[in-house]
Amino acid sequence: MFTRRNFVNGALGVGAGLALAARNSQGAPASTGGAQNERNKTVVRRFMESQGTKDEAAIMREVRAPDFKWSRLATQHLDDQARSQGVPSAGPDLHVPFPDYAYRQFEFVAEGDMIGLTFCTSGTHKAAFNGIPATAKKFDLQNVAMFQLASGKIVDAWILNHEFSMLERLGAKLAAREDSQASAQPLRSASEDPDVVIKRLAAGPLASREDRNRLLIARTKGSAPFPKESYAPDFRQTRVGFKQLRNYGDKTGTASQSLGLALSERRDRIENLIAEGDQVWMRFKVVGIHTKPLYGLPPTGKRVEVSEVAVMRVVDGKWKEAWYYADELGLMLQLGIVNDVLSGSAAG
Repeated sequence: MFTRRNFVNGALGVGAGLALAARNSQGAPASTGGAQNERNKTVVRRFMESQGTKDEAAIMREVRAPDFKWSRLATQHLDDQARSQGVPSAGPDLHVPFPDYAYRQFEFVAEGDMIGLTFCTSGTHKAAFNGIPATAKKFDLQNVAMFQLASGKIVDAWILNHEFSMLERLGAKLAAREDSQASAQPLRSASEDPDVVIKRLAAGPLASREDRNRLLIARTKGSAPFPKESYAPDFRQTRVGFKQLRNYGDKTGTASQSLGLALSERRDRIENLIAEGDQVWMRFKVVGIHTKPLYGLPPTGKRVEVSEVAVMRVVDGKWKEAWYYADELGLMLQLGIVNDVLSGSAAG
């Protein structure tokens, strides 16, 4: 089973995006040693655990670089939707709407100046959150985060909470906008066509297990069919990226109308590709046009572009396990189907 413990044995990348992918794609070692990795993990842990505490301001001055930036806030889409309605967004501190907001089950991976993190959050909705009145309901969610450090300080933070699941837990819907629209901000991170990445990786060197594993996983996104013989006999996918949409399809009896079939001209683009041991991490953009029904929802003709994270395991040169985590709310915002799916989920 691909557990959270399996996940931390991998390697995540962040921040510089394609620049980092290119560096690692050439086989250059990104890590400078376990001591640096442990120091960087400690820095990120302090960053996370200090939020909402009396020591937050002082610790932030210690752990954040002067040019620190948020590539993505934890609830970026909900913040953007609130801001477009003239409602103050929650921003990076969720302890105001959720006074008992807590982090737990930190699981780190480190490769040089890159830190990947999975963690769980929980809280009780006690005050207005991005225009959603207090509901007193609780939530408990898994999240993914990526950090880039330089000289022991954080320069970039990218956090993806499962915002759609948060709306579900709170029993909330997106407020109607004056323009009757709801949309997601375009992705600005650099990316590459998978075939370009594959060609560069195949050119070598392929001296290490990590080099070979990285190339194998890049090929899962290439235009050529992925060879059946490259799967392990006991290959397992333990999580689908668009999990809540899949659940909606199951509840509405439309499970066969999957995202893979609903998007035409789909051509995902790779942002990061980093390997450590038998684990490979890939962040990519799902790109396509919605031309066929998606779990019973009619085609919109809209082009979508959303982030997804994949954590893979390769054993003896074979693809053994896969775990995906996607920006589901971003996809639904781009297609204008958020409240439709929320209604269907509640009915189920």
